[in-house]
Amino acid sequence: MNIPAFTLDRQYSDIGSSIQEAVSNVIKSGQYVGGEEILKFQDSFASLIGVKYAIGCNSGTDALVLALRALDIGSGDEVITSSFSFFATAEAVSIVGAKPVFVDINPATYLIDIDRIESKITDKTKAIIPVHLFGNPIDMSKIQSIGKKYNLKIIEDCAQATCTTWQNQKVGSLGDVGCFSFFPTKNLGAAGDGGAVTTSNERLAQKIKELAVHGSPKRYSHTRIGYNSRLDAVQAAVLNVKIKSISKWIGARQRIAENYFNLIGKHKRIFLPKINSEFKNHSWNQFVLRLPNNIFSLQRSYAELFETDLHKNKSLRNLIQSRLAEKGINSIIYYPIPIHAQIAYQNIDINREDLIHTERVCTEVLSLPMFPEITYEEQQYIATSLNSILIEYSES
Repeated sequence: MNIPAFTLDRQYSDIGSSIQEAVSNVIKSGQYVGGEEILKFQDSFASLIGVKYAIGCNSGTDALVLALRALDIGSGDEVITSSFSFFATAEAVSIVGAKPVFVDINPATYLIDIDRIESKITDKTKAIIPVHLFGNPIDMSKIQSIGKKYNLKIIEDCAQATCTTWQNQKVGSLGDVGCFSFFPTKNLGAAGDGGAVTTSNERLAQKIKELAVHGSPKRYSHTRIGYNSRLDAVQAAVLNVKIKSISKWIGARQRIAENYFNLIGKHKRIFLPKINSEFKNHSWNQFVLRLPNNIFSLQRSYAELFETDLHKNKSLRNLIQSRLAEKGINSIIYYPIPIHAQIAYQNIDINREDLIHTERVCTEVLSLPMFPEITYEEQQYIATSLNSILIEYSES
């Protein structure tokens, strides 16, 4: 077999004709920026998430930037978040002139350790960006409680969590704002970049709308310095087709995750992901397991720890990824380097011991193939191959 880590080919064979028709209609209309497709999608997405407003923008990164700007977060401010996330989570904070403050994760759930947040709050702290990583929901009840106690804004990073829920509410509706990505690999993906900010606050929604179009409340009138960050009509048309299938796809992802739990054997050298709430609340953008790394040590440099060349870093994770590839099973590492260890943040003041779980997990995580159309037979092959490899290493 040759099993991709992710593919859109099978999805396109199912809805490709509808996408082609929708895109063609946009091209024929000549309305490429703004228009009915944008309005339709924003209304549909707001309804899906359970908020009053959804504002389309250029990307998930821009969604974070727009949210931070709309909440008046900037130079001299601090924003608490996780270092185990895609770079954009912290990058957006830096873009607006604020400082990202990293809190360690729970290594079982991969989510920010909420019990450590309060120790990082200072008089400069203005917001928390909880990341619903891989589709696993953070305990938003506790996050909301901390936000209320310290008068902090809550910006939900929902880039990988469309249709994730917490206590019967969709993420993106539980903070001051929610930020979504429609990158093609996401649960709801466009045919290119795209994003959205969600909120039920009318004043915030209006401010975000203005910031996304050059700080302009009306044409040729500019009340603030903004951006050119608009979701284009072609991407909206694609999303308008895809959003009709999102519930079906999330259901498929949940069944696939359940299959992995049932098919992958119990081994002392593997940890399956821990669900932070009920199984049905997780939207499973990724299925990420951990393969314990016995060579991990904070005494090792970043270069030694996070070198992804399989010939240089002989961690169990890298060795097993290589063995799976030999069997035609493609996998991905989300994320091989924590944000605080990136060169761009080399001057940031951090105590590595405070982020020990984040650093360790980056040397251990491996994402198995996950997309709604993967077959049960393919999953059986993946699990059988992984189980046999792990038995070999257990006996060696």
